[in-house]
Amino acid sequence: MIALVDCNNFYASCERVFNPSLNKRPVVVLSNNDGCVIARSNEAKKAGIQMGVPAFQAEALFKRHHVAVYSANFSLYGDMSRRVMSILAAYTPLQEVYSVDECFLDLSGMQDLRAYGLRMKEQVGRWTGIPISVGVAPTKVLAKVANRIAKKYPSQTDGCHIIDTEEKRQKALRWLPVEDIWGVGRRNAAKLLAEGATKALDFANMPESWVRKNMTITGVNLQKELNGIGCIDFVDWEKSKSYSVTRTFEKEYETWDEIKERVVTFTAMAAAKIRKQQSMCSRLSVFVQTNYFKDTEEALSRSIEVRLPFPTSSTLEIVDFAVAGLKKIYESHLRYKRAGVTLYNFIDEDQHQPFLFEEMNSNPRHRKLMDTLDAINANTSCSGVRLASQDTRRFKMYQQHLSRKYTTDIREILDVKNS
Repeated sequence: MIALVDCNNFYASCERVFNPSLNKRPVVVLSNNDGCVIARSNEAKKAGIQMGVPAFQAEALFKRHHVAVYSANFSLYGDMSRRVMSILAAYTPLQEVYSVDECFLDLSGMQDLRAYGLRMKEQVGRWTGIPISVGVAPTKVLAKVANRIAKKYPSQTDGCHIIDTEEKRQKALRWLPVEDIWGVGRRNAAKLLAEGATKALDFANMPESWVRKNMTITGVNLQKELNGIGCIDFVDWEKSKSYSVTRTFEKEYETWDEIKERVVTFTAMAAAKIRKQQSMCSRLSVFVQTNYFKDTEEALSRSIEVRLPFPTSSTLEIVDFAVAGLKKIYESHLRYKRAGVTLYNFIDEDQHQPFLFEEMNSNPRHRKLMDTLDAINANTSCSGVRLASQDTRRFKMYQQHLSRKYTTDIREILDVKNS
């Protein structure tokens, strides 16, 4: 059996842990630079606040419903996530951390699964203050369905639902809309709806030949999972497969030097991340984007993929390739509001075999230089050593509603008063 554990309204719940006055009050969390809504409490959902809506468009709703608005505090959320995942890891020999707020657990051989799930829920809540929902079933996809039921009907399930019989499986799939199946995607959902399959059970009972023809092997595996046949294995996500650094700017940028500096800074941040997990990248992508919410100008987005001639983790080398890519997509007459860099196609540093010719390899002298740079920056509050092409100013996002770094900065921990 497999459990899917999901933190309820995770970002909003993190804010509530350190500010109990937010309990039962609508809470929303905004994206970088306070752009749009990326998380909502149940109360905010009931108030009609939509996911992804720009903050300025929802201001009237915020005021009408006395919504507590927070800027994204990713250092807090990341630390709380690590605490939750470390607690859950003790309940299983095999854990797959799927995202910042959910993970799969292998519960093979465990007895009394409902009691086991409720014990997880109680311990995570007591030790961290974060509410979770637990869904248990024979496959990953069914565990997702079980979790959805646990979250949808907390009073009936106590936040833990088990699909362990054929009757429960059919009842759950008869309830779940086909478009809400984990991994089905919009296109496949449209195909299924066109065939009259409105519920997950309809899809589970369709001829496999039709599924294979119209949804490929991915659809076949999805169907088998719904029928209790495991096809999706556990994955070791200990190392990320890609790293992205993207930002919405506090103002629009137009000149080459301004855009270049932002891309250089983002690339340097991403390069430091891949070195931390001892990886090297062989591909990267760069994108720039104008203001999508400005009616007076056409919204445009440009991107480019760059294949590196050799794997590297050197900030100096990766920045050169990123800037070369940026030159091909930058247009001087546009005003840019957003940009980003993604590094991918990773290999482990200790598994890389250098090429015979020196010019086809990363500069070996950069390795010690990067180690020194990372060591210095690890002991400073911000990047103490930078490239000359980076602005000396510290890039400051617009975060008007930022809470304290309660768990990661000794200067911002809670004060406890003995009254």
